[in-house]
Amino acid sequence: MCLAIPARVIEKNGDRARVDFGGGVLREVDLTLVEAGVGDYVIVHAGFAIQVLEGEEARETLRLWSEILEAEELTVSK
Repeated sequence: MCLAIPARVIEKNGDRARVDFGGGVLREVDLTLVEAGVGDYVIVHAGFAIQVLEGEEARETLRLWSEILEAEELTVSK
């Protein structure tokens, strides 16, 4: 199974960027496949940004991911 997760670009240096996946998770990704700037939301797969997203769509997807992770944590802790 492949997952691609939205993240917000918070720093950019050439084709590399630091992105925020939310919840304090920051990673460096490669931007060579998209044209994205600081503040843009991108879909990240295997360390590469593969698509630029509208902010509203990205925030909604991140909110849903957060709910899934919280539900999973509750299940594991029982």
